[in-house]
Amino acid sequence: MLVVWVTRSKFHYKAFEFSRGLFTTIVCMTRILSFETSTTTCGIALISEIDGVTEIFQRTVEGVSGHAEHLLPMATEVLALGGIGKDQLDAVAFGQGPGAFTGLRLACGAAQGIGLALGIPLIPVGALQAVAAAASARHPGCLILPALDARMHEMYLGACIDDPQRGLVMVAPPVLIDAAGALSYARERMPLWLNACGERTVVVAAGDGWRLAGVDALVSFGLRAGDLDARPTIEWVARLALAAWARGQTVPPEHAAPFYLRDKVAYTTAERAAGEGGNPRAVNPRGMTVLRMTAADVPEVVEIERQVQSFPWTVRNFEDALHAGYEAWCLHDGDTLAGFCIAMMAPDVAHVLVIAVARGAQRRGYGLLLLEQVAVCARTRSVDAIVLEVRRSNEDARAFYEKQGFETIGTRRDYYPSGVGQREDALVLKKTLIDA
Repeated sequence: MLVVWVTRSKFHYKAFEFSRGLFTTIVCMTRILSFETSTTTCGIALISEIDGVTEIFQRTVEGVSGHAEHLLPMATEVLALGGIGKDQLDAVAFGQGPGAFTGLRLACGAAQGIGLALGIPLIPVGALQAVAAAASARHPGCLILPALDARMHEMYLGACIDDPQRGLVMVAPPVLIDAAGALSYARERMPLWLNACGERTVVVAAGDGWRLAGVDALVSFGLRAGDLDARPTIEWVARLALAAWARGQTVPPEHAAPFYLRDKVAYTTAERAAGEGGNPRAVNPRGMTVLRMTAADVPEVVEIERQVQSFPWTVRNFEDALHAGYEAWCLHDGDTLAGFCIAMMAPDVAHVLVIAVARGAQRRGYGLLLLEQVAVCARTRSVDAIVLEVRRSNEDARAFYEKQGFETIGTRRDYYPSGVGQREDALVLKKTLIDA
């Protein structure tokens, strides 16, 4: 009998001769080292899967400081517990955040160092996904709303489902939001989230961020309270990393990065006096709704388009898009139409055809909400990327999209009209949607 242990691209052979001939057994092994330091808990784990049997060896230490000095000794310890050397690792995972700045950099830096030294890939695991995965294990089949305390009366919030085919899927990407407006945000977006979940009707709130909103408020809103003390744990970072490995969702060490939502935490006295405290990307969502565009919306949509575009779409363009069945939405702030978006869903990408925010409503986060709607729709159709075009000369728009994770993948020569007899290049931008 020939026994073959398979781990990544490494093969280990041991042969045994039997009288009936030579038989072959293949033993599949995966070993991933994980780091989670986004909170006051420093956790290290080795997850090992051998022919479908999973073992986790982990160590944690609690404290607001000292993670750096514990990290590598604890990693050595869990490797010893698992009985392997570092050269037998297949990948390194890290808690990507959002979370504490120093902690996120520490976990990512340690993972990058090991990945580069050993020539193995990295697996970023989101903090909200880790909280949602733990909650989903206790509440299967539910829509999970994970939330983490972001300090300064703010919270990180998202929405997840555990799909039987695709695993844990974020139907709403993480946002940083004023805790006082979290339930309003959830109320306005809930129909979209539930639509992405099919028949799921039970909604579970999990994570210590919801404590900021208040347990009574959750119950009155109709949410089921899960573990409201939950934070990302090393066990679920490791489990999600193993699932991501099975789907091939890894990144080269040099491309790994922490996931920050808060751009700025320190403000001058003058900035605070002007009401700029907290976080500039936190959006007050009260009264905002995203609804499907109808023919009745076209006159207002065309007016916004004329405000912001040098060569706007016409009434006929919008009517044709609706007739073709493209995904089209309008964002309302109270009774005011503040923006819109139209996207075409192809088998492999969601193509944003046109997106605009009214001139007087810009820089309030509305564009982000419209892009989020495109992402929600894309995920429900198992589409894993968004593409769009932007004028080469539109530096503000290019900076905005790049900040949201879009990368330039090509150029379309003379794509846009730019004057009488003149044309301008379009840059093609793409953002890959990562679920875990």
